[in-house]
This record gives sequence, C-alpha cells and structure tokens, in this order.
Amino acid sequence: MELSYLIKPDLEENYPIIDYGSGVFLFDKQGKKYLDASSGAVTANIGHGVKEIIEAMDEQAQKVSFVYRSQFTSEPAEKLAGKIAAMTPGDLNWCFFVNSGSEATETAMKMAIQHWQEKGIHTKMKVLSRWVSYHGITLGALSMSGHPARRARFVPLLDDFPVIHPPYCYRCPYGQKAPECNYLCARELEGAIARIGADKIAAFIVEPVIGAAGGAIAPPKGYLKTIKEICDKNDILLIADEVMTGCGRTGTMLASEQWEVIPDLVTFGKGLGAGYAPIAAAVASEKVMEPILKGTKSVMSGHTLSANPQACATSLAVLNYLEKNKIIEDVECKGVYLKNLLNKLKNQFQYIGDVRGKGLLLGLEFVKDKTTKEPFPRTLQATNQIVKLARDKGLLIYPAGAGIDGINGDAVIIAPPLNITKREMEQLGALLKQTLEAFEKVAAAHDPAGQ
Repeated sequence: MELSYLIKPDLEENYPIIDYGSGVFLFDKQGKKYLDASSGAVTANIGHGVKEIIEAMDEQAQKVSFVYRSQFTSEPAEKLAGKIAAMTPGDLNWCFFVNSGSEATETAMKMAIQHWQEKGIHTKMKVLSRWVSYHGITLGALSMSGHPARRARFVPLLDDFPVIHPPYCYRCPYGQKAPECNYLCARELEGAIARIGADKIAAFIVEPVIGAAGGAIAPPKGYLKTIKEICDKNDILLIADEVMTGCGRTGTMLASEQWEVIPDLVTFGKGLGAGYAPIAAAVASEKVMEPILKGTKSVMSGHTLSANPQACATSLAVLNYLEKNKIIEDVECKGVYLKNLLNKLKNQFQYIGDVRGKGLLLGLEFVKDKTTKEPFPRTLQATNQIVKLARDKGLLIYPAGAGIDGINGDAVIIAPPLNITKREMEQLGALLKQTLEAFEKVAAAHDPAGQ
C-alpha cells in the first residue's frame, strides 16, 4: 500500500479500503463482504446504496449544492424543518441545522442559555449532565460528556458538567433494583441542583439510551419522567441528546417517546442523514423559542454549511423513505427478535454479563466473572479484541465504554440498519457467535490459569 497521509483513528492500523455498499453489507477492494451490524457508528439507518436517496442527491446537485444561510433559504431546508416538526411529538417545531452531532449538542446548549438570557435571567449559564455519557468531541460537547477516556487529554479546557450517576441497573451504585429504588440515581439531580443553585442552571442534557460511553444502557421505566419532573420543578430545560437514538432507532422518532417524555430541546444527527450526507439538528420547542422570538429574533450560533441544501435534500429523502416503507413501525419487533438472539449467546458464553438496549440499539457487556461482574483486566483490551475479531469474520460492531467509572469495563453496540431482515439478523448472530468463540481462546491464552 502507498504511503498514506490520512489521519486515521489508529495511525498504525492497516484498514481495509472500502469499495461499495449494498443494503446491510459493505464490500472492500479485496472483495471481502462485511455485515454492517453497527450501521457504521450507528448512522446508516437504512443501509447502503439505497437508490431513492442517491437519486434525490443527484437531483439536488443538478440545482444547487450550497447557499449561505444568512443570504438565502432553500426549499430542501424549509421542507426538512417542516417534516421534522411533523414527526416529533409536542411542540418541538424549530430546527437549527448543523453538520454533526457535536455541533447539534453545542447548539442546543447555547439555545438553552440564550432562552434564559432573553427572559432577562443571566445567571443560568450551566448545563448539567451525567457520568457515563457522551455528547460529542468539540470542547463544549465534551464538557457535557461524562466519558473519562475522551475527556482525559483536555480536562484543563473543560467545564465540570457531569454531576450524577447514570441509570446503570446492571451496576447500580446503590446496589438496588428499579422501581423499588425510587430512582435514586435520578434523584441525585435534586442534590446537585441544591448544591449549585437552580438559578445558575440552564439545562440538563441526557441520552435516553446511553450509547458510546455505556454500550446501550436503557433506563428503567420511570427514570426519565423523574428527571423531567425535577427539571420542571426547578425551571431547568431538559435537552434530549437523540443523535444516536433518534430517527427511529428505538422504534419511535424520539427514544424519549418510549418513556412518555417530551423534552424542551432535542438533538438529531447520525440517522438524520443516514450516512448519505453530514447533517444534524438542534430542535427547540415553542417554549424555548418564545422569548427569543419576542426578543433578539436571532439564535446566536451558526456554521458555514448550516442548512446546506444538498444535505437537507438528502435528509428529507431519508425521512420520506422511512415513512414510505413504514420502517420505524417494524423496529420494536425486530429489536425483540435480535435481543433474543443475543440472549441465547449470553447463555452460551460465560463472559457475556449483560444484554441490554432498546429497539435496534442493543449492547453486550463483557465480564471476566459473570457472578461478581468483575471486568476483564485492561491489559486484555477485550473490547478492541472482539471488534477486530468480528471484522476478521466479516462482521462490523461498535466499541463502547462500560463500568460504573466509565473506564474499567468492556462493551459493544449491536445496531444494524433498521431495514435489516430476519434472515440477515440470523447471519449476524452466526457471525457474532464465531467471533465470541474466537475471543474465548484469546482470553484463555491471556490468562491461562483462569485467574
């Protein structure tokens, strides 16, 4: 291979060169076939090479691919905003389009702070969050993230937004079970608010299902409602980070809907463009926008490619495709089927400690001892080993953090395209079983005495 100057995640890794994709499969230049069981980074929600999307992209490219948002609006951007307003619950109507999930969460943070400023309240400047969370890699988004590994290099530049434990029932910090626990991890927010002062807090941001930082941790039934009640009681806006969970990934447009909660602000990304174009959005409710519409009439944020017509046309085609083919309606049923396959593997392999998630956002947590939940030693790098072994078998899965400290734990995310078939899920299960069998040997070689 020729010398490469491309900065890849691992500069020493020899990555396969991808050639093309079709449905849930990708093919590299050597002709090797991969089942995309993670939708890339939980992004390719409708799979690869969908003809209708490609045609919509070409049609828009024939017209115009770029206009600057302070000079023009465009038909695709206007239609996409209207489509999202129609597809989201409550009065989540106002869309600010950006290019990535990180930009979307930062924009939501800024909109929350501006909301209070426009009401004449200038002390509400903090945004609180949870440990074992991930909201993006830019400095503002990383400040909101409770992901120790990704924060580590930049701690002096970051604000301390994470303040409470996640709803990590598999490793409950209180040693209790929901709902008898009365959602103590949620009620930690009351203590944090009392310490900091509600008059200083603009918003609380939460992933409805924890993604990269925790490996698809879904909360117990009453958790999100408890969080929303605490926020409302203290005049704090609730931001739902739906970058990974939105656009049908859990079986509804918003994962928040699964727990009957309507947030004040929502962020979309990943599935919004389904990998066909870089696009994300911060979506605000009428409540959030009201003082801004009465005040400065301008949201203080923006990017050169915000509301890009090429990306918006692509996203509109993706959402239309989801609706036309009733894909979201089938996600819950498919998720149950896939989760059952994963639970069968859990019964076969002693080192699968937990199977969790919602819809087609599922996670496996790996442990050295299933009884004590002791994690594998960091020297084994179990997550990386499993991801690489899977790729060797032709299966793509997504690495995730785990452990109550967000460091000492191993997990992967299984999140195939939403239009995966039953037969393809069975192929996924078979390839994953081969991967886990291979890892069993690697783990035994690393610790031959079984200590």
